[in-house]
Amino acid sequence: MSRDKYPFPVPEGRTPVGKERFCFHCHPEVSCYLSCCHKVEMYLYPYDVLRLRNRLGLHSSEFMHRHTRIAEGSHPYFPAVMLNMADEEEYPCPFLKESGCSVYKDRPSSCRTYPLERAVERHPGKKTLGVHYFMTHHPYCKGHEEERTYTVSEWERDQFLHEYNMMNDYWAEVDAFFATNPWQGEGSAGPRQQMAFMVCYNIDEFRSYVNRHNLLAGFRLSKEERRRIKRDDAELLKFGFQWLQFVLGDRRTLTPR
Repeated sequence: MSRDKYPFPVPEGRTPVGKERFCFHCHPEVSCYLSCCHKVEMYLYPYDVLRLRNRLGLHSSEFMHRHTRIAEGSHPYFPAVMLNMADEEEYPCPFLKESGCSVYKDRPSSCRTYPLERAVERHPGKKTLGVHYFMTHHPYCKGHEEERTYTVSEWERDQFLHEYNMMNDYWAEVDAFFATNPWQGEGSAGPRQQMAFMVCYNIDEFRSYVNRHNLLAGFRLSKEERRRIKRDDAELLKFGFQWLQFVLGDRRTLTPR
């Protein structure tokens, strides 16, 4: 479908991708291999940080201090997080080694999705999100010239994107909530926003907060839900997203006891 007829804003330099197949294959023999791993302006979402922190065996605070910086978000009421490139020639990704990506199984969602970009929109009155994919066109990338083809759904399966997409959709809902400016006049970096940032990007501190305040006891959760939240960082993050909307926006995302 052409840009002009597509029913969603198309980012500059991108082409909408529907059900048609597209050509792409990235492998060590392609001439541009690893070129896309340098000088990257990469946003990290909460689940990206969680996976990378676990892969590297770092406390969330240490990972954030060592590898990220705060940037302007998609709206004025909550910041974004970006990955710092290594301070070396050509500014490579800090996780790039001679053999390739050292965190490949836990690489961020933008790396997995490339050469596609994914956008979601919320339809009024509907619980499900509208999903849109766009093809990027970087002149250095020769993967588009390869013969292998995919549909979007095949690419999602091939790159193990399901869990990332699911967690990023939860995050999109929370970020849209933050865009309503729920900080009650505190402004940026006030206590409520700092608490929200902790929940989203510092899973270790949030787990300590949950335990310290016996937070789970205040809500109707099944034994299985409690077990998953206590053992699984991703489940804790999902609970955190629900809790933020409950305490900051009085939304019925959780049921109090």
